[in-house]
Amino acid sequence: ADDDAFPFMFGSRINSMKDRLDLVSDSSPMSSPRDWLRRQATIRGLGCVDFNYPQHFHDWDAKEAKQALDEANLVAGAVCLRYPSTFARGAMNHPDPKLRREAIEMTKQAAEVAKILGCNEVVVWSAYDGYDYPFQVDYKDKWNQIVEAFQECCDAYPDIKWSLEFKPTDENTRFFTIPSTGAAMLLLKDIDRDNMGLTLDMGHMLMAGENPGQSIAMVGDKLFGIQLNDGYTRLAAEDGMMFGSVHPSLALEAMYQLRQIDFKGHLYFDTFPQRSDPVKEAEYNIRRVKDFWYAAGRMSKTELERIASEHDAIGALELVNQSLREC
Repeated sequence: ADDDAFPFMFGSRINSMKDRLDLVSDSSPMSSPRDWLRRQATIRGLGCVDFNYPQHFHDWDAKEAKQALDEANLVAGAVCLRYPSTFARGAMNHPDPKLRREAIEMTKQAAEVAKILGCNEVVVWSAYDGYDYPFQVDYKDKWNQIVEAFQECCDAYPDIKWSLEFKPTDENTRFFTIPSTGAAMLLLKDIDRDNMGLTLDMGHMLMAGENPGQSIAMVGDKLFGIQLNDGYTRLAAEDGMMFGSVHPSLALEAMYQLRQIDFKGHLYFDTFPQRSDPVKEAEYNIRRVKDFWYAAGRMSKTELERIASEHDAIGALELVNQSLREC
């Protein structure tokens, strides 16, 4: 298939540009978001940048970031919340009403930043909204706090697409208030706003014991964002591996389901190169996503319908094997 027909813009984790600084050829500094953006601009095939708020806006403001994007011939994809450790006991779920209000206002400030940057998407992942032990919180109360907070954000900025990025667990919060795709879908129902959706992270879905393709199909047109990576799915581990490197069949089906739901967002790589060249790692991810995307598009619709109607496991595996050989 012709690369010109590929329908999505690619973004990649800007913080990964801090990895392998020994590979940076020039003597210019590599210590700020401005520097990391400059390095990202060398990635072949990259079109957009997702910024973390407020993490990436301590040394410059949104107008300066927009100017740097223009100079690099890139655009902003989304603004992603990264609440500071002030909210370690909760952001939208903080037990102190004053700090809970501060978190909500910070969330709305991210929408202002998005507008200046020229994008219309804010992704909310909180490292802290949850609990660690039984009986520690009132579950219904925490749920209602998040519902009301998102309703306020959606109503204040109806032109912004708000999305929740769920995660089942991590070292900051052993049990998140919203730990799965199913719970996130229930949350959307209670929030009941057209501009509220979900961002699904492949690694988070794997951590939750989900099949990403099924989760994508469940969310459908409420899928505002997708974050691509892979992992070994060890307990509570988010590995951030290159896309399709560990679970190629799940990667293939994820691309197929994105086709099925007519996904309209951009593709973002939430990966952790660490010991690898982050520029080459991003370029590899871009190539592999295109491979999987086109392979999914070549799968026989007639054969897929037959397999599904008969629950034919062997037929499914044979079709997957054939498709992966074409990647």
